[in-house]
Amino acid sequence: MIRPIVLAALLCAAPAAAQVPPVDAFARHRWQAEQHRLEMDRLRARADQREAEARRQALDSRLTRLEIEARRPPEPYIPPPPPTLGSPEEERAAREAAAARRRATAEGVGQIDAWLDRPR
Repeated sequence: MIRPIVLAALLCAAPAAAQVPPVDAFARHRWQAEQHRLEMDRLRARADQREAEARRQALDSRLTRLEIEARRPPEPYIPPPPPTLGSPEEERAAREAAAARRRATAEGVGQIDAWLDRPR
């Protein structure tokens, strides 16, 4: 029964003993540089974990949104209302404008057709 307690106390004291800097100035600087390197590695690992977690959460939220959208019933088809009838002058102007658009389109297509049908 005493052994697990002693073992636990030794394990708790081990990291504290490992953190004691050496007495020599050169060795102390090397130790400090090593501590900084270890801390930077630890911070990089935490940043990588956070980035991976953010990607996972973004994927989860996208999947959840897609599932919600898939469960949503489709919107009913509502046909567009028939065009409103205007005055006879407005109707005639609309017909003339549509005829002018058709003629302009036909002229452009006619030029292309003539070029395609040219003798070789």
